[in-house]
Parts: sequence; C-alpha cells; structure tokens
Amino acid sequence: MKSHARVVVIGGGVVGCSILYHLTKFGWTDVVLLERSELTSGSTWHAAGGMHTINGDPNVAKLQKYTVELYKEIQEYSGQDIGLHMTSGMMLAATKERFDWMKSILAKGRYMGLEAELLTPKEAHELMPLLDPTQFVGAVFDPVEGHLDPYGTTHAYAKSAKKNGADIYLHTKVEDLVQLEDGSWRVITNKGEIIAEHVVNAAGLWAREVGRMTGLELPVLAMEHMYLITEDMPEVIEFNQTRGKELMHCVDFDGEIYLRQERNGMLMGTYEKACRPWSPITTSWDFGHELLAEDIERITPELEVGFRHFPAFNNAGIKKIINGPFTFSPDGNPLVGPVRGLTNYWSACAVMAGFSQGGGVGLALANWIIYGDPGFDVFAMDVSRFGDFATLGFTNAKVRENYSRRFSIRYPNEELPGARPFLTTPIYDKLKDAGAVFGASYGLESPLWFAPKGEEDKFSWRRSNDFDVVGAEAKAVRDSVGLMETSGFAKYTITGKGAEAWLDRILTCRIPATGRMSLAPMLKDDGKLIGDFTLAKLGEGDFLLIGSGIAEDYHMRWFEGHLPKDGSVTLKALNLQLVGLSIAGPNSRALISKLTHLDMSDDAFAFMDIRRMDLGMAPAIVGRVSYTGDLGYEIWMKPEYQRYLYDLIMGAGAEFDIRPFGLRALNALRVEKSFGSWSREYRPLYGPFEAGLGRFVALKKDADFIGKQAAAKEKAEGGTLRLRTFIIEARDADVIGDEPISLNGKVCGWVTSGGYAHASGVSVAIGYVPKEVADEVEGWQVELLGEMLPARLQMQPLFDANGSRMRS
Repeated sequence: MKSHARVVVIGGGVVGCSILYHLTKFGWTDVVLLERSELTSGSTWHAAGGMHTINGDPNVAKLQKYTVELYKEIQEYSGQDIGLHMTSGMMLAATKERFDWMKSILAKGRYMGLEAELLTPKEAHELMPLLDPTQFVGAVFDPVEGHLDPYGTTHAYAKSAKKNGADIYLHTKVEDLVQLEDGSWRVITNKGEIIAEHVVNAAGLWAREVGRMTGLELPVLAMEHMYLITEDMPEVIEFNQTRGKELMHCVDFDGEIYLRQERNGMLMGTYEKACRPWSPITTSWDFGHELLAEDIERITPELEVGFRHFPAFNNAGIKKIINGPFTFSPDGNPLVGPVRGLTNYWSACAVMAGFSQGGGVGLALANWIIYGDPGFDVFAMDVSRFGDFATLGFTNAKVRENYSRRFSIRYPNEELPGARPFLTTPIYDKLKDAGAVFGASYGLESPLWFAPKGEEDKFSWRRSNDFDVVGAEAKAVRDSVGLMETSGFAKYTITGKGAEAWLDRILTCRIPATGRMSLAPMLKDDGKLIGDFTLAKLGEGDFLLIGSGIAEDYHMRWFEGHLPKDGSVTLKALNLQLVGLSIAGPNSRALISKLTHLDMSDDAFAFMDIRRMDLGMAPAIVGRVSYTGDLGYEIWMKPEYQRYLYDLIMGAGAEFDIRPFGLRALNALRVEKSFGSWSREYRPLYGPFEAGLGRFVALKKDADFIGKQAAAKEKAEGGTLRLRTFIIEARDADVIGDEPISLNGKVCGWVTSGGYAHASGVSVAIGYVPKEVADEVEGWQVELLGEMLPARLQMQPLFDANGSRMRS
C-alpha cells in the first residue's frame, strides 16, 4: 500500500468511486480509495438502480442530468458493461393537488431544457398499460429516465479511475484519522498508514463512524428500505413483444410507490409511513453484503394502493423481497463539501439517490478539491446547511419524517412538524399567545403570520386562509407601525486591530464610518455572490455583521478559511446570544422616541445610522434600517432583555395600533421594493452587477477584495443576466420561485422569488432574464401552475420608488 497520497477517498460505493474517477479525470492521479470490504458493499449493491433528471431543485436537477449523461462515457472508457436501460418514465398524480405540483416541477424543467410533458390519464395508460387510468388525474412524461446495474456502474467508475492512475485498496478498513500540524492527515488502517493531503468521507452507512474519528457528528441516518420483485408477468411479456421495448419507470406519488421492469417481471418499491431507522446510534463494522429481515406487513398499506393503481400486480407472484439500509440526511439531500473547522476534510455522504446524483456529486467535489469551488451552486447539498442544532436526536426525528413523506406533497405554505419546536427565543410564548404560526429555519422557530384564534395554515398551492391576514399585517406596517422578531438572522462580531483591513478584503463595500452601516456583498474569486450582509461599525476595531440565518455555517466556513494567521482578528458567530426585534412603518420614529431620551430625529439619527443605546432600562444596539423598505429600526439585544423590550414596545405602540407581523408579510413588503434575498436572488450563480448590487461594489477602493478583478470585468462587459421585477396577472396563486419567464413565447429566464404585494394590490415576480432583452416592455409571460400569465416589467419599485420614506 502507498505511504502517501494527495487524496484518500474512504468508501467504495458508487459515490466514492465517482469522486475517485472525477479527480483523475481532472488530472489528479495520486489518489487512493480505501474500502473495508468489496466495492458496493454498503448500500450500493442492493440499490434498485433507478435514475432520473427531474428534481424539485433546478440546481440539483442539473447535476442529475450530468450524472445520467455520464453513463455512456464511463461504460465506453472503462469497457465495463453497466447494464444501462434508458426506458423513459412518468410521474403519476392521483389528485388535483398533486397534478398542480407536477405542473410546477414541469415548469422548472423548461428553462433547463428538460423535455418532459404533461399527459392525460388516457395517454399515460397508452404508454404504461399496467396502470388503471381511472385512478389518476394526469401524469408527467420524462424521456430521460431508466435503470442500470449498480455493481457494473460502480466498477465502471473504479476501472476508469484506475485506468487514469488511481489506486484502490480493498479489505482495507480505516481505523482512525489524525490531522497533523501541517494540515495533512494520518489515515490509519488495518494494513498500515497513508499520509494524505485531503480526506473524503464517502463511507455511506459508516459515514457517522468515519466522522466521529475526527469528533464530527454528521447528520445522517440509515433507514430500512424495501422493494419487491415479481415473478414473470404475462402483461410485461406481451408489452415487450408487441412494442419491442421495456416498460417505463413509474413513480406513483399518491400511492407512495415506484416501479420498473425487472427481467420479465416488475420491481415495486415503497416509501412507507411506518418507516424504521436502522442502527440509529452506531453502525457495526461487521455489516456487509447482508439484507435485513423481510417485513412486508409494514409496507402493506402502500402495496394495497399500488395493487389498486396497477391491477396486474394482483395476479403476480412475489419472487423476492429486498430490505436493505440506505442513508438519509434530515432534508433528504446529500451532505457534500468541506467540513467547517477541519482542514481538507470533505463530506460526500447521505447520497440516497446515488445513481441519479452520484456523478454530479463526484464532479462537484472534485472541482471543489482541485479548484477550490464546486463549479455549480450546490447549496442544497452543502454539508454546511446544517449547524450545531443538527444533533443525533434532531437528525433521527427529521430523517424519519422525511422518509415517511418522501412521496408526499410539500405545499409552499406547509411547515413540517418533526423535531419541533426545538430552538426558541425568550418571547416564543408571547408570540404564540398572539397567534403566531411558526416556521422552523436553521432549527429556530420564527413567526410566519399571526392567525386569529382557532385558525392555522390550510395547505395549498394557491392562496390560502392566511392571505387576508398577511395583507392586514403588511398594511399595518405601511399605514402605521408593525413589530417583527428578527432573531433568525445570523449575527457576527468582528473585533481586533486587523478587523477593518480584513473586512475590507473580504467584502466589496467601503467600510462605514463609526456609527454607520453599509450593505455589503461578498464575492468568490470568480466574482459571483457568496453572501450579502449589513456591516455596522460600532467603534474602532468593533464590527457587527448581519446576514442570512440559513447560511451561518456556510459563511463561517468561508470567513474562517480567510482569517489572518496572526490573531489580529477575532470572529464570533453569536447565534442566539444576540436576538432581535424590528419596528417599521411611518410611526416607528414616534414610537422609538417614546423609549429613549435621545434625539431620534432624522438629523440626529439618519438612515443607516447605528449606535448602542438604552431603550427603557434595557441596553440595545439600534440601527435605522428595515428590510420592509419603510422607515424602520432594527433592535438587537441580549436574550435576557428581549421579553422586557417586547412588552415595552408593544405597550408604547398601543396608541399607534401597533401590530406584530411575520415573515410572510415581510416578503409582501420587500417585493414591493424589489429587494432581493440570499439563496434566491443572491447566490453563487450571479454576479453583483447582474443582481443589481453594483452600487455596493467599491471597485475604486484601495483594498484588493476577493473577486475584485472578476467584478471589474463583469461591470465592463455587462455580465449575461439582469434581475428584473414583473407584475403578473395572477388570479388565485402567486409565484414561489423557479417558474419560467418567457418573452414572446420563448422561455428565456426564471423566477427567483415573489408573492402578492398586499399594500400595492398586485402579484409580483422577481427573476433573471438575459441582459439583451432585460428592458423590453412588451411580450412577457410567467408560467404558473400550467398557465401562461401575462407579465409587465416594473422598472421602479412599487413602493417609495425614490426611497424617501425610509430615508427621511
């Protein structure tokens, strides 16, 4: 065995072998894969082997498309038959609500060039005679679906990697990982040691154990998953003989089953409600090519629906039942990328859909290791999307929920109850008593809207029972004053003698003067957006940075990777050590003036001013800024003061009819101002000038900030896209994101976010279109739930276009 390697990949499943292949494909040949048993020994060998391109997240769908297109390449290059069957497939809807969901998925595919189409039940039956068309209301046909041989595919990746110079050691168990002072790793195995520059945890069922070798608890859990294989079915044989091809794949979401042809019979699998975790605490190293005990009674409810929807199964004998463990993350997406706090330690686990996503994961991770960037927007798969809150208990509860709901509809306004409530602020009970309906983000409960007594969310793809109430909350802000909790934002302190110089290097904006704030984009080396913040200077060497709560670990990983080594900068993520309230609306100045002896007039406390002050008896940090686009103030305090300040503000605001408002009203208010948000308008797909943030990119400042040259080039050349706002002629539904935008009947862009702007009384969509057509006035349309809706370009914000309200 080699004593040194540039990269050691731990795990010989399809994901590990894909990563190894892609590293060699990009020129890194001094790479090694270690497998404790044989290749495919974990979950890979008993996988059903299905693959498809359609995914609810378009960025994940792109990687799935890449994976499927890669298969012919690795089969030809390796000489290994992968048993590829491109049969096409369809997703079936048994309810109108499911069909609405399918329309939204189909629409997302349009701007990616996916060739899916809607089918009637009759058309679906023509393509797949085993189904009963009376059981369904419609379907989506996808020509790019199929299945393959898991063993052959994994070995094709492995043979291709070895052909390029990689080494693979079987029956080599990793027993410990020790990081050396220079950042390299001692990979200790039962056959000796390898010193590696990088370590990749692609250990699948043993990913937790490999993580624990470094003190890391990855949020991953294995679940028992069953599928059955029938005896030969005459219906299958007849179809093959008369049509000259295989039966296509089918996913019956309402039946919670999937099926495909297997030789002359059929394979049917389930995601059952009565799900069961496997080895929830530890995974035995002795587990290998075993299957778990059959438990068909547990999946009987799903099979009964499946047999009703596909009547031919009633006469089919069952030849085999496969029950094996597969790993899942709390939200069902993979855990990929560099792990914060560990130098050159990479995660590539919880890839449940390994044959749909394994190639894309390998591509992204190889790019990341070699070039320092995945080459795609992979936040939906980034391991950093989970913070310290994702404990073993949290993971167990959310994975169970995710598995049991894998084929269930997730409505735009639906908040799932698993592992909740978990993180709460000191005023959680007060907000709940006021009628708050909560959502959970990054583990924290945050108010979405304030429901009348006895009301709760009614889930729908269309406007629901919250519509009028959210409208009243938004109008209360515009007419007088509203209060919102803002604790869900990420808060960071940056202090020390090197703080200002470091921030000048990491952010694009000019560093504000003491007592002032600035909007602060952050770029990668390629000039694409990796963050957007509000930067406040509280004193010399004393800064407060506010950003997106869901990206806290993501941004801390970036910050820590760029900190100076001399200790001149101290960086701290405050989490819930600092909590917040915000007041906004034309009476917000009058309200805050009642709480302090200080002069809060515009001359004394201007827009984007910030300072420490007492409100009543409580010390706080107050900044004059509001994401509503109205006159407003953000108030930050230690958690022990939040209950007092909430009561103080609500009491003082009574004369102004103050009203609490939630995140849904905030969305209605910010789209009126065409304000973007992180992970929607601002993400690593876009440059700052494309995103309309160019005025906050100080190309003339002395500091050579990260991405400066690329940003200057984007400004000079104009980039390729423009962020635009549209008014849509919607009726009973509003966009949520990823709907296609068309110009004169041709898809050319996509919606990033939107909603109903209650105070203006219109439906709004924000999205990206090519710069060449970005100022066209006529001919725009947005597809929403299968309808092409006329859209009107809105070049100025709907509310307070010149910003006078928030600035005076």
